Amino acid sequence: MTEALGDHFEDLDVGQVIPLGACAVDEAALDGFVTTFSPGWDAAYGAPDAMVYALWSRLAADKTAGWVRSKTLAVDGLRFMRNPPAGELLRGRLTVMGKDPVGDEKGIVIAQHDLLDEGGRLVFSCLTRQLIARR
Repeated sequence: MTEALGDHFEDLDVGQVIPLGACAVDEAALDGFVTTFSPGWDAAYGAPDAMVYALWSRLAADKTAGWVRSKTLAVDGLRFMRNPPAGELLRGRLTVMGKDPVGDEKGIVIAQHDLLDEGGRLVFSCLTRQLIARR
């Protein structure tokens, strides 16, 4: 689990870059994922796109768990740049791209999410829009 963020709309600033933490592509997990969800995929090619998405999703969910929000509105603009091999350490980051207050009680936060490999190369990225409570 990573350290908590501020939990309200006002706690986030446009341009703020927030580390999401890191996770490794575990070889046993990769083999199990391929067997269960990607039959026919050769694990020698690295983690399939769906597993990369699942790894990012876990990092993002852990980091934003303290946000007072009613829901995630969208995850779009998904880009899968490479399939990391077993043992690769991935680091996540969230960049706040924009904020839009919606009435007195809620606001929308638009964020860019990136997963980078050990060499700093982009593995995955996406944009999210989340509805978060205001103070």
